[in-house]
Amino acid sequence: MKKLFIASLAAGFLCSSSPAFAQADDAVLGDRGSGMIVDLVLVRPLTFVGSVVGIAAFIVSLPFTAPTGSADEAARELVGKPLEYTFNRPLGDFRNCGADRHPCGGR
Repeated sequence: MKKLFIASLAAGFLCSSSPAFAQADDAVLGDRGSGMIVDLVLVRPLTFVGSVVGIAAFIVSLPFTAPTGSADEAARELVGKPLEYTFNRPLGDFRNCGADRHPCGGR
C-alpha cells in the first residue's frame, strides 16, 4: 500500500510540474552554468521518468486509439514529445530542442 501511495504521489508530482519545465526561462537560476546543473541533476531524471510513464500510458491506450486511427497522435504526444524534451535538447536549454533549435513540443 505504501508503494502505491508513493508511486501515485510521484506521478501526481510529475504531471503537475511538466508545464513549469516547458515554460521555464533559459537561465533557471540566473546563469547558464547553474541552469545546466539543475537540468542535469533534476530536470533530466524527472523527464526521463515522465517519458517512461508516457510510454506505459501509450501502450495502455493502444486498444482505444488503434481502432480510431489516432495511435500516431497518441504516440507523438505521450512518447515522442517527452523523449524529445529529455534527450534531444541542449543541456540547460529549457525551450529549444533538436539541431534546428525548434521550440520543444512544437512539431
